[in-house]
Formats: sequence, C-alpha cells, structure tokens
Amino acid sequence: MNKKDYYEVLGVSKNASDEEIKRAFRKLAKQYHPDINKEPGAEEKFKEIGEAYAVLSDPQKRSQYDQFGHAAFDGNAGAGFGGFDASDIDLSEILRAAFGESFGGFGGFSDFFGGSTSSKRARKGRDTLLRVDLTFEEAAFGIDKEFDLTLNETCDECKGAGGFDEVVCPTCNGRGTVITEQRSIFGVIQSQSTCPKCQGKGKSYKRSCPKCMGSGQTKKKKTISIHIPEGVDTGYQLRISGKGEAGINGGPNGDIYIECVVKPSNFYERDGEDLYIEIPLTISEAALGCKKEIPTIYGNVVMDIKAGTQNDAKYKLKGKGLKVPNSIRKGDMYAIIKVITPSKLSREQKKLLEALAQTDLENDSIFKEFKKNLN
Repeated sequence: MNKKDYYEVLGVSKNASDEEIKRAFRKLAKQYHPDINKEPGAEEKFKEIGEAYAVLSDPQKRSQYDQFGHAAFDGNAGAGFGGFDASDIDLSEILRAAFGESFGGFGGFSDFFGGSTSSKRARKGRDTLLRVDLTFEEAAFGIDKEFDLTLNETCDECKGAGGFDEVVCPTCNGRGTVITEQRSIFGVIQSQSTCPKCQGKGKSYKRSCPKCMGSGQTKKKKTISIHIPEGVDTGYQLRISGKGEAGINGGPNGDIYIECVVKPSNFYERDGEDLYIEIPLTISEAALGCKKEIPTIYGNVVMDIKAGTQNDAKYKLKGKGLKVPNSIRKGDMYAIIKVITPSKLSREQKKLLEALAQTDLENDSIFKEFKKNLN
C-alpha cells in the first residue's frame, strides 16, 4: 500500500517552516492520541503522524525525502540507501522534543511508545462510577443506600510490592528502561523502551507473591453505604473520596462516583426544584370560585380559587416544591387550573347553562380582544 505524502499527513505545505511543522504535529498528536481519541483508526493515524514528523522535523531526513520521497527509506530503491524504516525512530523522543517537558503530562503518550519510566511514578487508582435508580419519592426526601461492588485493592500479603526479596532488575540495572540500537542510512538510531522484565519499576523480586500473582493487587468485594440527599435529580453525582481502585506504586486510591437516575413522578411534573400539578375544576367552580384541597409532597393544603378563574390560570404555592440538595432552600409548586366541560348534561343542567349563555361578556378583556381581531 502506498504511503501518504508526509506533508499531506501533517496538513502543511512543502515550504512550511520548522515551527509550522511542529505546530501542526502538536495539534494532530493531541487530536489522534489513542488515550484521547477512541475512534477506529485513531491509533494508526497517530503512528502515521509521528512518522511524518520524525522525518520532516530533521533537516537531513527532510532533504532526502524532498529529493526521493518515500524511496529514500526503501531498501529496494536504486538510490543507494539502506533499508531504513522510519517507524524505527524513537517517537517518544520526538514527542518530547515537540511538547517539551510538558510531554510527561500526557501520560499515555509515553506509555504508548514505551519510552518513559512512568511505571516508577506513584499513580492514583482508577475512579469507579455507579448508577443508582431512585423513585421520585426517594429522590424528593433522600434515602440511605448500600452498594455491593468488587474493586482492586492493594494486596495485603505483599503490601502491593508484587513479590518478596527485592533486587535491582538485572535487565535494566534499575533504570526501568532498556535501549536498543539499529543501524540506518542516518547512522545508529537508539530506541528507548520500557524494561520487559520489571515493567519499568527498576526492581524485581526473587519470589513472586502467590496471592496477587505479582500484580500487587487483588480483587475484593466490599459494601459501600451512602446517604442520598433530598431533592436530587437525574445526573446528580456524589463523590466518595479515596474508596475506589487501589493506587499504583503507592499512589492514592481512586474515587467512587454515585450518579442518580430518578424515575419521573406519575402525578407531578418537575422543573428543577419546582413542581407543577394540574387541578381540574368544574365550570361552576371556576365561575363562582371555591376552596380546593390540593395534594403536595408534604401533605394536602386548601387553596382559595377566585371567582372567574380562567382555564390554565396558575396558582403558586411557595416552598411546596423540592428541596435543593444540601441546602435549606426549597422550590415552589404551581397549580395549573384545568376547567372541565361536562360531556353529558341532564335537562335541568342544560337549562342552567342556557341561562348562563345569556351572560353579557362585552366588558370582558378577552372578549374585547377577540372582537377587535374580527374587525
């Protein structure tokens, strides 16, 4: 398969300056790094970008590439070059040169190319996310919950070391990395990678721990208890600090995050801390006014309905909504009036409504606006 032009890979012109090439590489390396971009093909794209930069960032290699293209690195080409493979270049050094000391902050960059001693560093354990399903009532008033989960914990047999009788790793002499050399047309290329014997720790053990099989961690079942506060909604998260997966190389434990998923109420409509409820009224109740018993989440209350109340009128019941989590403040509740028209009437009821139909509405504001739009 033919390789893409290196300038095209980085999205720069053939006259691009060294700084333009470096900027293009930085941008693309961040975009396609496999620890950041999980899309299919991102890993291959990332390697392709690194290979292009390895050539174009070196004046001698760039000159050879400009003259002969990919044939400069093809052992079968007739230009007298040796069989050089650009992918043999230590891309961890290339990344470090492009990103400076901040390169270490990208974590997975060095792990991906195997050129760093990051395995020696203490690292925080992985965080754990749990989702808990709550009824509307549980979310409204809070509840205590227990969760059973299995997490990696520091092995209590070897205290996380992975073995006994510690010795300096004979393969890397304690450095955590090994250096290999390869010959190319550009001379001897040194490549640094994580030590395969000690996995970058710089030390090994005469006896491997039988309990954790050398990993330093074991799986353990545990029960977590937590109080869900009043008023939570879907997406609300609680954090349990330091109770997640065990850290690496003595690093702190990760955290546990509890994410709430609240089932909607069959009776109330929720908008943040506010609640809405529809109140059915007969025509006579709306016209004459009445006292209406209204259900709230804190118990029933009696509300005065004014005479002449229209359909969709809104009454506010202050402080009858949901509590704001971890606060003393409460939302409000709104009663929305729904005037119900009867579908079946007795003869006597019809006469009453016919008499009501003679009511003069000329002075009603809604009637006036309606008449105005007719003209």
